[in-house]
Amino acid sequence: MIQLYFLSILCNGITGYILLYGNEGEMDSPLPINTPTTYVVLGILSSVTGILKLLSPLPADNAESGLFIIGDLIPAAAGIAAGIVLLFGLYRKGEATSQGQLERIGASLLALRRPLGLALLGVALLHFVFGKIPLL
Repeated sequence: MIQLYFLSILCNGITGYILLYGNEGEMDSPLPINTPTTYVVLGILSSVTGILKLLSPLPADNAESGLFIIGDLIPAAAGIAAGIVLLFGLYRKGEATSQGQLERIGASLLALRRPLGLALLGVALLHFVFGKIPLL
């Protein structure tokens, strides 16, 4: 569906911008994008869009070769990862820190926040420009 294609590009681009340029824990952005409500909505929307893109990929010109599922795999995986990082970062800000296994996983996920944001912006741009190639 072309709507999921557009929604994936939009979610990946906005989420990439938030992860790359947003200050964790500070609400001093001139745009109203650093609010917890935005994090929840965008995290859920990115994850759901990624899952739906896996279920209904955009068929490429060479659909008979079976490679069209690979074309949506990278943007879908990026959207799911972005949603997880946004939601987990918000959960981690609201909870007291502990030294459990979940805390170590969360710290390693949030350490990848800026590289993931840059990768999301790149995936969104490449997916917009080269929409029907087999690997994007």
